[in-house]
Amino acid sequence: MTTPLDIAIVGATGSVGETLVQILEELAFPVATLHLLASMESAGSSVMFAGKKIKVREVDSFDFAQVKLAFFAASPAVSRSFASKAQQAGCTVIDLSGALENALAVVPEANGDSIATLKLPALITSPSCAAVALAVALAPLKEQLGIERVQVMAALAVSAQGREAVSELARQTAELLNARPLEPRFFDRQMAFNLLAQVGPVDEHGHTGVERRLVEELRVLLGLAKLNISVSCIQVPVFFGDSFSVALQCREPVDLAQVNQALEQADSVELVENDDYPTPVGDAVGQDVVYVGRVRRGIDDSQQLNLWLTTDNLRKGAALNAVQVAQLLIKHMV
Repeated sequence: MTTPLDIAIVGATGSVGETLVQILEELAFPVATLHLLASMESAGSSVMFAGKKIKVREVDSFDFAQVKLAFFAASPAVSRSFASKAQQAGCTVIDLSGALENALAVVPEANGDSIATLKLPALITSPSCAAVALAVALAPLKEQLGIERVQVMAALAVSAQGREAVSELARQTAELLNARPLEPRFFDRQMAFNLLAQVGPVDEHGHTGVERRLVEELRVLLGLAKLNISVSCIQVPVFFGDSFSVALQCREPVDLAQVNQALEQADSVELVENDDYPTPVGDAVGQDVVYVGRVRRGIDDSQQLNLWLTTDNLRKGAALNAVQVAQLLIKHMV
């Protein structure tokens, strides 16, 4: 029997933090004592876990020597301030912010074996929601196809930017439906019934941080350091659930029967046959898999494979992946 662990969640009152609490309970993760932490503004509230109310405390005054494992689901600034301190106190950190440059990025279905190489306590990254979805879908195809290039159009839900973004989309939608003047607040322009061509500010080359992070993490997760990846991330007026249009350029002509078989047998993948297709609202939200549909060769290129993916960005893309990484870690921590 696995020995229960004392665990902390930093950012426990945010969307991902609350989902982490929910999934730890759903999966009966071996928790001895759960410490819920947040900023001074959010401290003092309570969150239910295993039938009990747990009070949220300030992260600034917490002694990480009390726990063996900490999930960081807060801002990059919080991770930069406290993650190394937690590790020095003997606590392994699973960070979801992308702020820890030297931390190992892990998606169990793609590179779960890399956990065995870690010396604990360690700093680990649970990658961006988009990288998790793509790694889960592409890992079972990597060897078979000899992927040479990946092109991705990522349609990202607003929930990745937190509750304020969700509230903003809801407010804008209500204002427009009631014929009231629209005043953008969180977003710099109308988000409701609209598409925004970038997610976050761009660098001097026109790429956003979200896009660069996705490229770097996907190369690590697939073990293809020189893989040619082209990414465009757009913000769509969807509350929950990311979707992706993916084109793979392969070394040899694509055998669709083999591709479908590999996807059907892959962990955490749900293949939707070509007479249908998955959507975030109708399929992905609330589920723990990556849905794959519209599997087809290129119109005039037999070495191209086109896919459509969708997944729950808060569950599979963020919180569930982090907990699954923790499940792999357990045997190294007792």
